Amino acid sequence: MSIRIERLAPKYYADTLTYLDSAPFENVFLSYVVMMIRDSTFDRIVYLALDEREAIVGVCTFGRQVVFSGTDAAIDAFAALAQRHPGEAMIVAPSHAVNRYWDHVMVHHPLPRLVRERQWLMALDPTRRVDISVPGVIGRVARADEWQTIAANSAEMVTGELQLAQKPNFLSDPYGANVRIAIDRQREWVGEAESQLVFFCNIGCWSEKTAQLQGIWTPPEFRGKGYASAAFSSICKQLLERIPSLTLYVNDFNERAIALYERVGFVRVGMFTTLLFDA
Repeated sequence: MSIRIERLAPKYYADTLTYLDSAPFENVFLSYVVMMIRDSTFDRIVYLALDEREAIVGVCTFGRQVVFSGTDAAIDAFAALAQRHPGEAMIVAPSHAVNRYWDHVMVHHPLPRLVRERQWLMALDPTRRVDISVPGVIGRVARADEWQTIAANSAEMVTGELQLAQKPNFLSDPYGANVRIAIDRQREWVGEAESQLVFFCNIGCWSEKTAQLQGIWTPPEFRGKGYASAAFSSICKQLLERIPSLTLYVNDFNERAIALYERVGFVRVGMFTTLLFDA
């Protein structure tokens, strides 16, 4: 198959989003990037792979995160562009796509610092959601005065998740400012019990079809009490009143988190792989 690469341009916005919507859970980040570019919210490098009929068969974005989707021929073409866009911190995509891409670029690319080879892609819609309640536990949108607690817990989660040698200072800007902005835009959610914040999650990106939940975290001292199940169930119920579905991905070895998601009604719909680099 002959592939032609084009930079994303306004004439392609509608067709690109239609293409990405064919696999909404896999492609939510790419859909989000395209929508933000379309709406002039930010600028980012996005390439399209077009076949002989000028149909879109792949989409790729380069930056701190390299994310792509498409046919094998499209992935091969995107890999050929990689040397133009060095220095990413992360490559993430469906596992087969990451493996094919890496086979091409590994000869000239630094080795990853950390490989998350098997990450379950999971999804939830209103028909599968399970109500779970625990007296006194609520899920709600975070308040502005809670930003420091949210930032501190994010630092704890990221340090363990990414196996960082030193805990990042998420109370300082720009991360602290980003947390405050996310709260203002109702993207940060918390679980509350006994006047304490016992659960955290946020909306990382979204499309017209779904929203991806990230930063899902229960502080160790609040685990094993049912708080996370009740809070997450409540949060999902509220989000599904305005969003058609929810999605997330999780390391296959994180059995405790997977059990939480399945209790609430999430099901496995795919597999991702993430390569993390020192950048």
